[in-house]
Amino acid sequence: MTGITSRKPARPGALLRLVTTAISIVVVETIVCGLALLPAMSIWQFASRMLAGLVPPLVIQSVTLVPCYVIFALTLMVVSSLATWLTGARTLPNLELHIADMDWRLMRWVRYVAAIHIVRVFAGTLFRGSPLWTAYLRWNGARMGRGVYVNSLFVSDHNLLDFGDGVVIGSEVHISGHTVERGIVKTAPVTLGDHVTIGVGSMIEIGVTIGRDTQIGALSFVPKHTTLPGAAVYVGAPVKQL
Repeated sequence: MTGITSRKPARPGALLRLVTTAISIVVVETIVCGLALLPAMSIWQFASRMLAGLVPPLVIQSVTLVPCYVIFALTLMVVSSLATWLTGARTLPNLELHIADMDWRLMRWVRYVAAIHIVRVFAGTLFRGSPLWTAYLRWNGARMGRGVYVNSLFVSDHNLLDFGDGVVIGSEVHISGHTVERGIVKTAPVTLGDHVTIGVGSMIEIGVTIGRDTQIGALSFVPKHTTLPGAAVYVGAPVKQL
């Protein structure tokens, strides 16, 4: 029949790899979140026992809710980064993987992205822009120098990020070690030299290298596999040197 295009069939075992990965994500993240909840729930129960009969239970729960959540979020960052290290969940560099093939290397990346997303949702809004958020990125595989400031939740593929000293990442900046093009996941590292500043809402694609003492203006776009010499200011989409 006309108007119907043939699709490349998935390789044998693709469904099995997908199901196995989905189950592993559910199991691992259930354990991670459960362990992260332990300190918070322990404090909650301790406060409830100590203040029982003195303060109404509803008041105890209301007062302890926020500190318990903060403790949960902080513990989650530590436990999640430990889990990704133990399970080998990482983004492998310089690959081109067809999504339809459900390659094990792709599944490894999926597990890593899922873990990052859970931490982003439950802890990122609390700690982004703080030294604790930078510490989490390091724990989860990023190589970062001293005094790095990351005020964005849209930083992914941490093990492919290499930031020098004094790097500043503005709000809503997108930095990722992967891109998806026509059903293919492509990966490559992102390297920022010392004292690089990325303006609010900018996008840095894969394979980008930016030299030291460089500023990327707000709402700018740095295309994939671009190398920008240092000691300069770049703006625009795509960026051009001022």
